[in-house]
Amino acid sequence: MSLFDHKVSDLHELLHKKELKVSDLVDESYKRIAEVDDKVQAFLTLDEERARQAAKALDDKLDATKGLLYGMPIGVKDNIVTKGLRTTCASKILENFDPIYDATVVQKLQQAETVTIGKLNMDEFAMGSSNENSRFQKTRNPWNLDRVPGGSSGGSAASVAAGEVLFSLGSDTGGSIRQPAAFCGVVGMKPTYGRVSRFGLVAFASSLDQIGPITRTVEDNAYLLQAISGLDPMDSTSANVDVPNFVSALTGDVKGLKIAVPKEYLGEGVQESVRQSVLDAIKVLEGLGAEWEEVSLPHSKYALAAYYLISSSEASANLARFDGVRYGYRTPDAENLLDLYKKTRAEGFGEEVKRRIMLGTFALSSGYYDAYYKKAQKVRTLIKQDFENVFEKYDVIIGPTTPTPAFKIGENIDDPLTMYVNDILTIPMNLAGVPGISVPCGFEGGLPLGLQIIGKHFDEATIYRVAHAFEQATDHHKKKPQL
Repeated sequence: MSLFDHKVSDLHELLHKKELKVSDLVDESYKRIAEVDDKVQAFLTLDEERARQAAKALDDKLDATKGLLYGMPIGVKDNIVTKGLRTTCASKILENFDPIYDATVVQKLQQAETVTIGKLNMDEFAMGSSNENSRFQKTRNPWNLDRVPGGSSGGSAASVAAGEVLFSLGSDTGGSIRQPAAFCGVVGMKPTYGRVSRFGLVAFASSLDQIGPITRTVEDNAYLLQAISGLDPMDSTSANVDVPNFVSALTGDVKGLKIAVPKEYLGEGVQESVRQSVLDAIKVLEGLGAEWEEVSLPHSKYALAAYYLISSSEASANLARFDGVRYGYRTPDAENLLDLYKKTRAEGFGEEVKRRIMLGTFALSSGYYDAYYKKAQKVRTLIKQDFENVFEKYDVIIGPTTPTPAFKIGENIDDPLTMYVNDILTIPMNLAGVPGISVPCGFEGGLPLGLQIIGKHFDEATIYRVAHAFEQATDHHKKKPQL
């Protein structure tokens, strides 16, 4: 039995009983990576020397006062900067970029005394739903190596599902934590916008991006979110709200809880097996004492269009900084400054990134701004109001995370519109800024399916309570891929 089949709290206990060392956990992580990562291809960069040094130092100072994440191996998505450890965003334009500072979440993990194992593959600059847009390699789904792991945090989800690390950090702009969590059969939380600092997260769309945890269990997820949450003076969008004890919310009690089930989330385009797994999950929660009703989120149908206009507009502005002048890739054969900009960006960015920069630049251009970007922001307000209206009467909203299980590698890569639709059930939460979690809720053809639980702003505790109650009443999370 792998050490990674244990919960964090179990491993913590073994460490304090001196039945286990941090070095054992780190050894186990690198051993597993050596065994399976040539198939899964979750990691872009390993930090083995520093990780082993850190593990030895932690072994030497273990005492009874250490926090629960002490010595736990973690993977970090490659758009979260790590001092002295290459951070590429899976793009040629940053292929040799070694940051000179740590992201706030990385600092918080260091304070919690976790051990960073390495950096995880992703869609280039977090643009994609399949991990096929990485410039370096295609991560594969541990449940079926012919299938995608989802994106853009596909490496983060696949590494946890494959047992290479205990947990990982991802980022979620339109579903990039929850969708790969669903495809890989793990737990993925997108916190409320502002709950976790974005300082040191390479920006895709600044008003939508949020860092969050990917883990094997809901309990582990709550521990990790606890560690990375909180106000950060380095991030002006970081919210000054108290961080509750998320783990204390895991009571298993959902009696009297009111659940809203939007009819739009179970309608056209959602595969029947996915729809049925969600209805079965609702019955489980009903059996535990929760109540549910069908509701409507009428503006959800406009979310996809609004999202791609807003996110692409913000991306076109954010990615203007990659010009070959200050850092990152620089074309070797520029004749003048303008030529340097053009060739560096043409050679450094992949097709999907160029597509979104062009779309965003068009939407922000003179004569089109009001018709596209401004209108998309108005629609965003209507979507946010839909959620506020539902949350006046209900505690959580429940639906599927994705309309289908993981699709085959190469199946949709030449069809951007089909690829974009994969995030149709996760995008509204980013536009509204509300938190959402994906937990395993069934299987179809040997592939995991995800249940999405959405909560009020800064009410991750209630989401965890519902997710934990459901997890304890089922055994979907206990199943593991056979690599």
